[in-house]
Amino acid sequence: MTAYNWGLATCISEYEATKKRLSAITLHKGLVAEVKSENTWYYEVSKCAPQQALRDLERAFKNFLTIPKRGFPKFKKKGKKDSFYLEGSIKILKGNYIKLPRIGIVKTYEILPSVPVKNVTISKRANNWYISFKYDLESEPNPTPKQRDIIGVDVGINTLATCSDGTKYANVKAYKQAKKRLTRYQRRVQKKEPGSKNRAKAVKKLARVHKKVADIRADTLHKLTTWLAKNHSTIVIEDLNVSGMLKNHKLASAIADCGFYEFKRQLSYKCEWYGSELIIADRFYPSSQLCSQCGHQQKMPLHKRTYKCYYCGLETDRDFNAAVNLENYARQ
Repeated sequence: MTAYNWGLATCISEYEATKKRLSAITLHKGLVAEVKSENTWYYEVSKCAPQQALRDLERAFKNFLTIPKRGFPKFKKKGKKDSFYLEGSIKILKGNYIKLPRIGIVKTYEILPSVPVKNVTISKRANNWYISFKYDLESEPNPTPKQRDIIGVDVGINTLATCSDGTKYANVKAYKQAKKRLTRYQRRVQKKEPGSKNRAKAVKKLARVHKKVADIRADTLHKLTTWLAKNHSTIVIEDLNVSGMLKNHKLASAIADCGFYEFKRQLSYKCEWYGSELIIADRFYPSSQLCSQCGHQQKMPLHKRTYKCYYCGLETDRDFNAAVNLENYARQ
């Protein structure tokens, strides 16, 4: 955090003076010359952490200058998304022990796989520490036996996923269930004196509730996407404009609680793992307006939950009709 904030302040000064951005290498040389010489504790920690922080800063500044609508890099604050990066002599020992440079042997809650580790990122969430590591996956994708050839999946708010085979996955609505508790804990934080120990305790309790909400949502999405990728040869979903949907302030909270973007992200890499194909229908494909039986198209406002075809008389659930249309999209 210290290296990142120092680097950002240096980048701002350089950009205001010359309209140029500094590279991570240049920033690290300046860090060694200006900061490390005055703060000897820098030599007690691994050099990888500040180097990676400056690489992250370089990427953030580059995105701001080259990608439209990317915001300006912000200064980091202690207690928010705390993490650091390590590489080098990292070794997973037998069971749930891992040896880290400068830190030593650390015991983890879960059993770790016996693989050669390239680097690790250690992060803090709700007063708990987590370790994630990168290693080379040498094995090829592992295709699994498929129960169905093609399946269409319509995601929504009332039901998280409605499949063309009739399967429905309920939306757990983790944030909605915890909203009252979150409001109560946030109020307790606001009433505490800034900088006091009681405020720190209240912040930890609030963070634990936020973590539980995120974990419930992630668990639901992982179970759904794993089931889809393992048991179906081809999965068809819609290319949803999530950022545009979130601009609807009446539905933004409910849409964010579903995790549509995370659903698509997980399904993308799991299809590669299990030998499945992911087809993303065009954003403007009218899956909710088409009749899955005769192909007739008609307007379908959001409040109508039953699809009634005026041409052939089909009457079915709106989401199921959209899921069947997505399956038909792949068969065209």
